[in-house]
Amino acid sequence: MFETLAQGAFAEPMASVTLVHYLVLSSAMFVLGLVGFITRRNLIIMFLCTELMFQASSLALVAFARHYGNLDGQTFVIFVLTVAAAEAAMGLALIVLLYRGSESLSAQVWSQLKG
Repeated sequence: MFETLAQGAFAEPMASVTLVHYLVLSSAMFVLGLVGFITRRNLIIMFLCTELMFQASSLALVAFARHYGNLDGQTFVIFVLTVAAAEAAMGLALIVLLYRGSESLSAQVWSQLKG
């Protein structure tokens, strides 16, 4: 069923998109997330940039899995998304605690905490 669907309506518009296109998009997303993480001092923006880097790596894994015709990359993406969800829960909890204590979301306030 899926082979006919893939060869039918969706095959022609996606025929010109290659692995290189996905990898360029993935690397652009990763670099954008990395630059955003390094240059910003707001903890929420830094958190969102790490999520963007996770999604870029997931896109590359799915692209490689589709290119080589196996499910290993897509299976690994499920684990990456699980780690990203756990990181999101812990990160947001830490950000809320920091904001309650110091009324600021600056990363410099975080580095000044002792003990």
